[in-house]
Amino acid sequence: CGDTPAAALTRRISHRLSAVPMQARMLNLHEYQSKELMQNHNVRVQKFRVADNAKDAEKFAEELKVPEIVLKAQIHAGGRGKGTFSSGLKSGVHLTKNPKDIGPLTAKMIGYNLVTKQTPASGVLVNKVMVAEALDIARETYLAILMDRQYNGPVIVASPEGGVDIEEVAEKHPEKIFKEPIDIVKGITKEQSKKIAQSLGFTGDKIAEAQKQIENLYTLFLAVDATQVEVNPFGETPQGEVVCFDAKINFDDNAQFRQQPIFAGRDTAEEDPREVEASKHNLNYIGMDGNIACLVNGAGLAMATMDIIQLRGGKPANFLDCGGGANEEMVRNAFQILSADPRVEAILVNIFGGIVNCATIANGIVAACKKVGLKLPLVVRLEGTNVENGIKILAESGLPIISAVDLDDAASKAVAAAAAAKAKKQ
Repeated sequence: CGDTPAAALTRRISHRLSAVPMQARMLNLHEYQSKELMQNHNVRVQKFRVADNAKDAEKFAEELKVPEIVLKAQIHAGGRGKGTFSSGLKSGVHLTKNPKDIGPLTAKMIGYNLVTKQTPASGVLVNKVMVAEALDIARETYLAILMDRQYNGPVIVASPEGGVDIEEVAEKHPEKIFKEPIDIVKGITKEQSKKIAQSLGFTGDKIAEAQKQIENLYTLFLAVDATQVEVNPFGETPQGEVVCFDAKINFDDNAQFRQQPIFAGRDTAEEDPREVEASKHNLNYIGMDGNIACLVNGAGLAMATMDIIQLRGGKPANFLDCGGGANEEMVRNAFQILSADPRVEAILVNIFGGIVNCATIANGIVAACKKVGLKLPLVVRLEGTNVENGIKILAESGLPIISAVDLDDAASKAVAAAAAAKAKKQ
């Protein structure tokens, strides 16, 4: 039967199911931004520059003065090396020893869409490229630092098998995965960094070099309020240098207030415009492909609502959790986002008033309907704190709101209303 909408979304929203009801969207950084952060914390990466036009890219390639150059299109999606540009250029990653090649290649990247296995069918517009030193890798290992509930703090996960899917290594060769819990108060010790370096297969003088890089990565992890720093590969060059060739950094959204320079680097060009707009209003929103919009308080209830909609033959258009701190303004903003989606043919509001007051939600719904001139069918199910007043406000509003007694009733009515609206269009 396949995953339910809730199951499919669990991984995407799990980082937000904390005690804090409202959090920002997960931050995605481009490769060059992650490298800049590492460079600023004395983590060794290859030389690189970033360009937004062909002339600068070629100039930077010459200024690097390196034997070989790698040119990489900067988009969030993976699979760039096997992608294709709308200009006809094959691959978003190119190697050359001639700096003069960089200009013409960049001209076929910037301003064109790059299509990979992880992008939409139309691809993603490339606005920047990274011009970097190409280094040979003699040996690849894997290193990650992450917050782990099991250990109540940071854990370093390491494997001598790098450059490949770490999940595959864990499944086929679990003996090659090493974990080292770190005391967040004491920090990483010399003994621990040495143990990790040796478990990665570094020997002789390279142990000390690997130790230094591991310790600097841990410093970075704490300094930027990361929840994960994953380096794959954490590699060794033929000359014996230990280099972080590629990294993915995830951040604690609750630390945005003290990591403003990092969060200011968010590139919304590749994000769903609906999700970008929702984040401006502190709404937890994830767009989907259905035609029944959902406004719910609580992530668990939101996922259950989507599942019931599908069970009743409908398709949810979104996940939207307005949280326990919802107010009338947030409800109005949510309605504007939902009603602006051309795919939406009905809206289902499902509120269980624990922290949130049903009367507050009801007033927000009435105000929102009047402000946006809502013409879509609207099904509302309210339960909990001050529910009687909430239902009264809706009933006396004069608006054609469809009331529901429970979640199953609400989902059935929303599916029927969406089907009727779709038939009317045809």
